[in-house]
Amino acid sequence: MKTSDKGTIDIANDVFSNIVGDAASSCFGVKGMASQSKESGIWQLLVRESMSKGVTVHYSEDGTVAVELHIVVDHGVNLSAVSESIMSEVSYKVTAATGVIVNQVDVYIDSMNMD
Repeated sequence: MKTSDKGTIDIANDVFSNIVGDAASSCFGVKGMASQSKESGIWQLLVRESMSKGVTVHYSEDGTVAVELHIVVDHGVNLSAVSESIMSEVSYKVTAATGVIVNQVDVYIDSMNMD
């Protein structure tokens, strides 16, 4: 939620999640978002339409957000470089689109695609 002298803007959780998923998946080396199956416990690669399912957004009392995302990467990429790129891109795109500051981005690499 963002408040100014003109009023209040309330941004839905799905909006944050979709922005985060789109920003992360646009980074080099990211195959897509991941989601854990409740039945089998196996991590699955999500299709483009369900990017928000690999994302959790935590709201702070100071008006900032913390983001947790689960991804699948391509085989052979530098995991540290990909993670840093995601952290930077997610922070930038969320703040640019919503005006809300991202104070933390946690990246979990759940699987590596061997294709």
